[in-house]
Amino acid sequence: MKKWYDEEYEWEIEVIGFNKDNEETEMFCRNGEEIGDKYTCTYGCPVNSQGQGICSKVMMMMYPIMEAVRSGGDLENIGGDSKYSKVVMCPDGCILFRLTAKPLGNRNFWKVWNENRE
Repeated sequence: MKKWYDEEYEWEIEVIGFNKDNEETEMFCRNGEEIGDKYTCTYGCPVNSQGQGICSKVMMMMYPIMEAVRSGGDLENIGGDSKYSKVVMCPDGCILFRLTAKPLGNRNFWKVWNENRE
């Protein structure tokens, strides 16, 4: 892989809770999420410190939110805690994740891409 673009944002996704009265992940979450687990990424799929990828179902929900931020959006406009943070429930209704973007100060991908096409 030859990554040529320095992304605008770094993402941290943290497991912050369960949606049920359950304190264990066994027989609850297929991916084995536990409160305090953290995943990070820029554009690629989020992985944790053990190299395990985030649940593909929750990634389908998070990707449009990440793209909204990359396009200049404010997560408060869709129920976020702040411009760069939002709590998301997994599609199975089991796990609560906090998705947080950290601006890196790099230029927008599409603006860079369009300039390089000319």
